[in-house]
Amino acid sequence: MSVGSLKNAVVQAAARGVTEARARIFGHVLNPTGQRSPHKILRKKLIGDKVAQWYPHDIKKDDPLVMAREEQERLSKLEMLKRRGKGPPKKGQGKRASKRK
Repeated sequence: MSVGSLKNAVVQAAARGVTEARARIFGHVLNPTGQRSPHKILRKKLIGDKVAQWYPHDIKKDDPLVMAREEQERLSKLEMLKRRGKGPPKKGQGKRASKRK
């Protein structure tokens, strides 16, 4: 080996050692190959709890009076649709059942 290539090898080894030591000391992730890594995304703080706190609790689900009124509205709308002939078909008389015949 020539003196120049030996010197380059020593310099590269020292630089690699310094880089590894710096990564250990400061808690960085060493990525010598330069491949894509999810570390940047996984390092971030999760924000799910913060987003969930922003929206108020849905009180409609807790109040039985509200739930009963919504169910009554649904049933009255369904009855109105049935009277006009626009309601859901009876079991076994839908589009799919008529295709099979």
